[in-house]
Amino acid sequence: MTIDDPARPDTAEAPPQAPATPRRPGAWSALRPLLLRLHFTAGLLTAPFLLVAALSGFLYALSYQAEKVVYAHELEVPVGDTVLPLDRQTDIARAANPDGTVTAVWPAAEPGATTRVLMADPEAPEGTSLAVFVDPYTGEVRGQLPSYGSSGALPLRTWIDGLHRDLHLGEPGRIYSELAASWLWVLVLGGLVLWFARRRTRRRALLLPEGGPKSRRRTLSWHGSVGLWAALGLLLLSATGLTWSRYAGENIGTLQDRLGGATPTLSAGAAGGAGGEHAGHGPGHQPADPAPETADIGVDRAVEAARAAGVDSSSIAVTLPAEGSGYVVKETDKQFPVELDSVALDPADGTVLDRLAFAEYPLLAQLTRIGIDAHMGVSLGLFNQLVLAALALALSLMILWGYRMWWLRRPRRPVGRGAWRKVPVTMLLPLAAATALIGWFVPLLGISLLVLLAAEAVLALTARARRRRASAS
Repeated sequence: MTIDDPARPDTAEAPPQAPATPRRPGAWSALRPLLLRLHFTAGLLTAPFLLVAALSGFLYALSYQAEKVVYAHELEVPVGDTVLPLDRQTDIARAANPDGTVTAVWPAAEPGATTRVLMADPEAPEGTSLAVFVDPYTGEVRGQLPSYGSSGALPLRTWIDGLHRDLHLGEPGRIYSELAASWLWVLVLGGLVLWFARRRTRRRALLLPEGGPKSRRRTLSWHGSVGLWAALGLLLLSATGLTWSRYAGENIGTLQDRLGGATPTLSAGAAGGAGGEHAGHGPGHQPADPAPETADIGVDRAVEAARAAGVDSSSIAVTLPAEGSGYVVKETDKQFPVELDSVALDPADGTVLDRLAFAEYPLLAQLTRIGIDAHMGVSLGLFNQLVLAALALALSLMILWGYRMWWLRRPRRPVGRGAWRKVPVTMLLPLAAATALIGWFVPLLGISLLVLLAAEAVLALTARARRRRASAS
């Protein structure tokens, strides 16, 4: 109860109280305007990059299923009674494209799927292989298409991937996607802090958007609550996107190596070439003349040897021997649980030259691999792709809601301008040091932040000059 509580009868006059000492503003009172200004300004200026990345990412998430429809003739065949040997299918692909050189074979991963024979071909677009699709039951060549990357993206998905990665502008275009990934985590974390610190009468308003007439308050409610639900996914997209970016990616790779989290590599070098020291010396064999340099066990025996060595996933890729190297057979099933074991085999007799299990990867390398695959939509299959599409849609809507809030309050004085001057020096200096460190590690974030600060200074000087002219007149 308070002293003026009507339920308590006054029996005596309250003693006079000393005047209250003004309370110094707390840390949040000083930081909130600065954080609000950063969230507003950075969001306003980087939102176009984020919107392009979100829309192209939305298309990429749906491209896996679209690819199955567009290229159904190449990817699917009626299930037959018997499967042709892989060597026979490889020969059929060679005959269909005699100018190409076979580099890898992807056996059909499930009944009704085609075998993909990858070839180096001068007619294929730069950075791609020519994929010849062979019916594993009849040997019919179902078509030939350019194939890109370890996931075997076909032309539709390759085009959308290029749009998302660099807007088809090459290396300069990668700046846009790295800038978007660099700022996304900053905007998400800043938005979360502002949203949780916001005063509200009902806890429900923290998680769910408010109804009522159209207004800036309702738009903010949708912007904040949808951002809360999407925050974790957006942070993961930002982190994994930075891992293969141009500038921040190099720093992340260096740090990962120093922490012992580098991805191990398989040694595929044949010990003695095609007819090396392992030729003719398998268990139970008597010494024999060295095998000729052209000795090759073939794709089928390479797959059998890999199966015996523990590479037993239904989804595998067989890389054919090159000069001085052997067969490499590796699992390609990136869905959870991940199956990415691989072996290198001597092409002369199938002896295992090296073996690398995914379980042997350092933990940091495993997390990086899983995170990147989740970013690409292959970690959990269709579910993963639907989640990515939902995140992209949520980010697009949040950007549009953010612009709407700015439009509704545009006549007013910009919020938080000059807020840094109100932050105590004891807080400002550590913040500046941490910002400088992060800006060095994520270069495009640091450079664009300097541009924002310069723009803020110009706007502040312009506003001050305008006020002086107004007072003078």
